[in-house]
Amino acid sequence: MRFGVLGSLAVWTADGEPVRIPELKVRALLADLLVHAGRPVGVDRLIDDLWAERMPRDPHGALQTRVSQLRRALAAGGGRDLVVFQPPGYVLQVRDEALDVTRFRRLTAQAAAAAGPRERAGLLADALALWRGPALADFADEEFARSAAARWEEERLEALESRAEARLALGEHGALAAELGELVARHPLRERLRAAHLRALHRSGRQTEALAGFHDFRRLLADELGLAPGRELVALHEAILRHDPAEEPAPEVDALPRSNLPEPLTAVVGREDAVTAVRARVAGARLVTLTGPGGVGKTRLALEVAAGLREPDGDGPWLVELAALDARVDGFASSVAVATTVATALGLRDDPRSAVDPAERVADALRTRRTLLVLDNCEHLAGAVADLVEALLAAAPGLRVLATSREPLRVAGEALWPVPPLALPAPDASPALQRAAGAVQLFAARAAAATPDFVLDDATAAAVARICRRLDGLPLALELAAPRVRVFGVHELADRLDAVGPLAHTDRFGLLGTGPRSAPARQRTLRATIDWSWGLLDEPDAACCAGSRYRPAPRAWRRSSRSQAPTSAGTRWTSSQAWSTGPWSRRSPAARESRRATGCWSPCGTTGSTGWRRRARWRPPGNATWSTTSHWRRRRPPGSAAPSRGVGCAAWRAHRRTCAPPWTRP
Repeated sequence: MRFGVLGSLAVWTADGEPVRIPELKVRALLADLLVHAGRPVGVDRLIDDLWAERMPRDPHGALQTRVSQLRRALAAGGGRDLVVFQPPGYVLQVRDEALDVTRFRRLTAQAAAAAGPRERAGLLADALALWRGPALADFADEEFARSAAARWEEERLEALESRAEARLALGEHGALAAELGELVARHPLRERLRAAHLRALHRSGRQTEALAGFHDFRRLLADELGLAPGRELVALHEAILRHDPAEEPAPEVDALPRSNLPEPLTAVVGREDAVTAVRARVAGARLVTLTGPGGVGKTRLALEVAAGLREPDGDGPWLVELAALDARVDGFASSVAVATTVATALGLRDDPRSAVDPAERVADALRTRRTLLVLDNCEHLAGAVADLVEALLAAAPGLRVLATSREPLRVAGEALWPVPPLALPAPDASPALQRAAGAVQLFAARAAAATPDFVLDDATAAAVARICRRLDGLPLALELAAPRVRVFGVHELADRLDAVGPLAHTDRFGLLGTGPRSAPARQRTLRATIDWSWGLLDEPDAACCAGSRYRPAPRAWRRSSRSQAPTSAGTRWTSSQAWSTGPWSRRSPAARESRRATGCWSPCGTTGSTGWRRRARWRPPGNATWSTTSHWRRRRPPGSAAPSRGVGCAAWRAHRRTCAPPWTRP
């Protein structure tokens, strides 16, 4: 159990649930025992503390009754045996970490031994966060609590003064000046607190107020105590008067919280090896970019990696989400938008003495810090993000960046880590191997969350493995499909996905459910994710994507000089140019990998099939022509010949008239 005396008396279970202590005398008994935590309190002393001059008829019997009531109340949290009779009275056997004042003292001791002001300020902030109000507020007037409460309050004020000095060393004088003003008003005779307030005022450019504050304090000491200010405060006053450079105002460095990384709502499944590999990659490179198609799990992997890279004496990690920025903004406006978003994520405030350029403000704030920035969804503003990252890495030697993007940022020193789909079981794998595959584990975990009676066993493993293979191991597709088990059951869902044919891929999207309401709109359905990817493609890339499809033969996409990608008027790209040199090969929603041994590009089945749907609505601009190995139009460039060789050509010719969209048929 845990006990709280830094505020009103409180008791919690080990799980954090509050425990109700009934009746005022029982609560007073517990407070008295906590004031002497670990030490026995005599029976006569307890009787005097509880009843004072209003003694009951049988004081010892009344005390035993209250002890029994306290034990029953603590039993609700498993602490019945904590109250023990030990001559000459009773003792509350409580562990050090179970009492908030003990934790407070441990944190302040660690802060005193800290090496730097940032670590010291953080530890003191954690210590002060344990306070919920005045110590033992509901027994502040009782004799047994008065001296302990005064002692703890003094320790709190010393921690506040130490934290103020640490924050001054960090350059947080602007915010500190306002915060300390209220404290000084409540404790006007504390000289150390007054010195911190005067220093914060002066460094914030409020020299007149600082000098007036010194004169007010000197007058107060003379009137109240007949004393003069101490040596330290007098030296500070003289330094302000002679404009000592050490005390001169300086542009404020924004106070950053420790991190803005969200706590995950679900566990990462099937990515243990990837998390370890990416953390090693981040340790060896200052810029690491996770690349891959939409829905492959780049963001979730980045957050899991960042969560394990928290440093006790460092900042962050910091998550900067860029998906909401408009991709249509170009040039200087996009650079400003990206830098402003980063500054907002870091909690930087506008300061008239700070740099006007948001990129410079971010660089100034990070210059002396050791931290990790997680830049999520950079693909639609890759140029602006690359410029900012390059500038920040040059200005802040302690900075590391972990980016997620569907194409590389192409910054010097960038280390790429392509995020693969989750591991899939082989078609002939045993049930045990099927259950061990990462994709199967993720689907089973999400299905069990949505359908409590779902169990992954030998009877369901094969069906789940079929579902995972049909969805190519894409985490987003698996998480959207798992709740559908509640409607169809796992076997029927697998059968429906297996029934999808070359033209029935739209049923695949229809079978999948929708994501959480809190998820971004582009991640609520697989179709929205693919449409987001499509929107990132320019005209030649979109033309090449419209020519892609899910095909039955492994060599349907041939990198041949004869095969042509759809082109605009006056422009002709061969497929090898489109795939190997164009942006399509880096950010396609369909591309999965290059099979160098066969000279073949393999579109991912789930996302690659989007070419069918897009082709039905898309027209090549101007007098562009289609001429691909996998789909050849009669209206082709002069002098070109229809392909007659290559694995897959015959298959496509056999069903071209039935499978091709109407506008492309001969």
